[in-house]
Amino acid sequence: MEIVVTQTGQEEISHFRRQFLNENHFQFIYNKCHDYGWADTYLFMLDGIQVGYGAVWGTDRRQDRDSIFEFYIIPPFRKFTNQIFPQFQARVRGEYIESQSNDFLLTSMLYEYCDAVRAEAILFEDHYKSELKLPDVLFRKVSEFDQLAGDGYDYLLEHDGEIVATGGFMLNYNFPYADIYMQVNEPFRRKGLGSFLVQELKAEAYRIGRVPAARCNIDNKISKATLLKAGFKICGFRLKGNIQKTENVS
Repeated sequence: MEIVVTQTGQEEISHFRRQFLNENHFQFIYNKCHDYGWADTYLFMLDGIQVGYGAVWGTDRRQDRDSIFEFYIIPPFRKFTNQIFPQFQARVRGEYIESQSNDFLLTSMLYEYCDAVRAEAILFEDHYKSELKLPDVLFRKVSEFDQLAGDGYDYLLEHDGEIVATGGFMLNYNFPYADIYMQVNEPFRRKGLGSFLVQELKAEAYRIGRVPAARCNIDNKISKATLLKAGFKICGFRLKGNIQKTENVS
């Protein structure tokens, strides 16, 4: 059995990426790495047959290529996974694996080939439509006249003429998902504003034909509670592990 791992362009592996995304019905948080040129991609050949692909990026610096974040084998050839993956890892000299726990194939490689595995973020998917009410709070789009502390916000909450929270959603992940983010101004926290804002952002995402999703740092208990209250549920974790040192694969 001959296994060949060849660095290639995105066009050559695009059909496999479509299969990967279609098979896994979740927001893939690394999807933008391809669009922004942060990743190198590799094609897997088994006895002359194209059977899958992998991708690497820099875990701390984008110009590095030390972390495997994507690994896909088409189902009929998955029995060869443990022959292909070591060849791929040796070819790219990967030091880490970054995986979403709901990506079962790469996560199985993470647990098999890594030590020091840790969860770095919590991933959320929509679960139910919340019915939170804040009668004195206005949800609206940001206008050119609003004085905001930072950029990148498209929506806000206003109370008594004062901006109390800002947020939006990013569309640079795989379609149809919209990644929700928000910020409540310090004096107005712990009043339910965050969950109300997330609820309204979810509704906006659905209005434009997108499916809301979210994530937060593993230690951010407040954001976790906010997202759960707004109708999200935990669907996975972003994991990272150090690839164990082994002898070179010949």
